[in-house]
Order: sequence, then structure tokens, then C-alpha cells
Amino acid sequence: MGTYVMSDIHGCYDEFLAMLEKIGFSQSDQLILAGDYIDRGTKSLEMLRWMETCPSNVQLVRGNHDEEFAANIDLMMNVDKEYGLESNLDANEDGVALYQTLQYLLKAKKLPVWFFDYYGTMKSLLEDFNITLKDLLKWRDLIRKMPYYYEKETGGRTCVVVHGGYVENLEETGLTDTNLEEFYLNARSEGYLLGGKRHGMVIAGHTPTIVEGEFTYNKGKVFRYYDEKKDCIFYDIDCGCVSRQLNPDGRLACIRLEDEKIFYI
Repeated sequence: MGTYVMSDIHGCYDEFLAMLEKIGFSQSDQLILAGDYIDRGTKSLEMLRWMETCPSNVQLVRGNHDEEFAANIDLMMNVDKEYGLESNLDANEDGVALYQTLQYLLKAKKLPVWFFDYYGTMKSLLEDFNITLKDLLKWRDLIRKMPYYYEKETGGRTCVVVHGGYVENLEETGLTDTNLEEFYLNARSEGYLLGGKRHGMVIAGHTPTIVEGEFTYNKGKVFRYYDEKKDCIFYDIDCGCVSRQLNPDGRLACIRLEDEKIFYI
């Protein structure tokens, strides 16, 4: 029995399945996914469908891309209500029309948002795969049920799996322009330098280890960092799989908690 953690799949569904096969994932194991299942990659739909029916031994944690996707769906439904459109949730053409309405309102600067569907994921789902607003609402509700982090005892430490960063007390960081939820979803270097769990372990993604100049840069390998003061082990397991066509160092990573063994695809 093993506990495996992956993050930042970003629509790399084939690589995800290949990793499950490589680690021999079975019903006796546990899989924890640290968010960002969609966007950028070509198979966001396949990932969303898999998430709908994933086994009970899989724990889904929320990422910033997932939260933004859910927020975009909220925005669509708010516009539908405000303008009295009464879109048919089961009709793909109504979903497409509502999406186009959002695009028009954005261009006319009639919405209090800067961007909508930045990566074009929702546009592709609606126009290329004929999904419906009911599908979108189902995925939104699935995302909103995901915790911001997940804890598990392993090897005498409490391991926290989170997308961006984890902090026990935000006030201790001195950060005044964020909140806990934002820290969990979007922290980068501050997650390692200001966050952590005393005598614990934090496994995160969000910041690809292929990005030069970032604190966790490691040429596409998993980044490990130890904070002596807090006695906290950190891992960044986002190794930039979705960028592998542009950067040959990109790969999908997985870590097994019991022995901290790393697997790559």
C-alpha cells in the first residue's frame, strides 16, 4: 500500500494514465492530486470526465486554475440571471450563446472582470465537444467540494498536500495583501520561505520547476527544500509536463509519501 501525490496535470491525460500504470496504482493505494487538472493541455475534457467518477481512494485538492474555471461558470450563470436569458441547461447551443454573450459584454467593458476563460478551455468544451451548461455546473460543484489542502500522517510527520503553499498562521508571514485561500492556491517562493508546517512536510505544485529564476527551479526535476528552523520538508512536484513540447525538461512527476520516492513520465 502506497500514498502517491501528483499535481498540475493541466489536461495531460495520457501522461496521467501512463503514470498510474507506472506506479501500479491499485485499490490498496491512495492517490492525492494537488490541483490544476485543466487548461493549457489538450485533454481537459478527459480529465474532467475522469474526476467525475474517480475511485474513492483518490483525494482531489483544489488548484488556482480549477478555482478560476469554477468562477467563470459562476459569472456565466450570473449574466444569464441578470439579463433574463433563461438558458436551457441541457442545450449546447444555449451554452455557446451564453458564452458569446459574455465575450461581447467583456469587449464592451460591461462586466467587472479583467478576463474570462483566459486559456480557452471553456470555449473548446462548448464548441468542440458539445458539452452543456449542466456539465459545467456539475464540474463547478465538484471543484467547490475540493478542499484547499489535505493532511496525512506519514513517517512520523504530518504531510500537507496543497496546490500553492501552506502556512499555519498567516500573520506570522507579515503578508498583508493576501488571505489563506489565496496563499493555498497561489503562493510561490513565499510558500517555502514564509510558510510550512512545524515538524511536518509540505508537498505543492503551481510553480513549474522548469522556470529559471524561480526559487524552485530544478531543470524539470522535483525540488526539495528543508527548513531547519521549522523542521519542515518541502517538495515542489510541478515539473512542467504541459510545457514539454516547448521545454524538453518538462515532465509529469509523482512522489510516494512513505519513502519519498520520485517517479517521472
